[in-house]
Amino acid sequence: MSKAGSAAKVKLSSYDDLFGNAEEKTGSEEQIIRAKLTDLHEFRNHPFRVLDDEKMEETTESISKYGVLVPGIARPRAEGGYEIIAGHRRKRGSERAGKEDMPVIVRNYTDDEATIIMVDSNIQRENILPSEKAFAYRMKMEAMKHQGAKGTGDTADLVGKEAGDSGRKVQRYIRLTELLPELLEMVDNGKIKFIPAVSLSYLTKEEQSWVFKCITENCISVSGAMADAMKKHSEEGKLTELAVQLILCEEKKDTGKVTLSANKISRYFPKEYSKQQMEQVIFELLEDWKKNH
Repeated sequence: MSKAGSAAKVKLSSYDDLFGNAEEKTGSEEQIIRAKLTDLHEFRNHPFRVLDDEKMEETTESISKYGVLVPGIARPRAEGGYEIIAGHRRKRGSERAGKEDMPVIVRNYTDDEATIIMVDSNIQRENILPSEKAFAYRMKMEAMKHQGAKGTGDTADLVGKEAGDSGRKVQRYIRLTELLPELLEMVDNGKIKFIPAVSLSYLTKEEQSWVFKCITENCISVSGAMADAMKKHSEEGKLTELAVQLILCEEKKDTGKVTLSANKISRYFPKEYSKQQMEQVIFELLEDWKKNH
């Protein structure tokens, strides 16, 4: 199959495009089978998590009652069995429902075709984590470039089209893949916001480790201004661990001054008392207070 042909084939817009009509497909190009769950293997570097959460409970209950209504998509593996392209959650739901197999459409997709379909079939799911979208977009970008797409900006626009993200947003998501796993987890948990995280992704891994250490030890959040300041220092080769601490721990500190209005305290003193005399009395009273407390 030529790359030009594959690029057209993976431009999917509906379930009919994605799953096709099995009765219309013949020969070795495609077949629909009931594959044993033990023969179905996760897509290599699959970026989307399959969690036993509330949504999975619903999927499991549906499969228990009605079976898998929409077949998964898989391709043959050279080492035997099949690699799942679409249907990881259906497989897990089938396992939880006590099933031994599930319907799967088997097609001989190339690596790039399979990657694009895998991403597009998952990217519109609800509650996708930033890390999932980041690695999915990177994988799809690389696959489309392999297929001959030119121009990072135009390709990024195409990558984000299925999920309604602009090319600029796609590029920002892809930047997140440069974060340390510990920092990326903080992005997923909402402890670090998206825009500051993008700025942090430009730091070296050692610099990021300083950031992570400072955040965890001081229970602080990273603002956009802080992240931008560290990025600037890093670009200038001036970012040190001490600089990270100073930037992240910067607070509007108390100056240590206590200002007493003359109008407020003058009524406690004779009119002829000077400023110095009033201060002396105040300090003497404070000394007495200190001794008794």
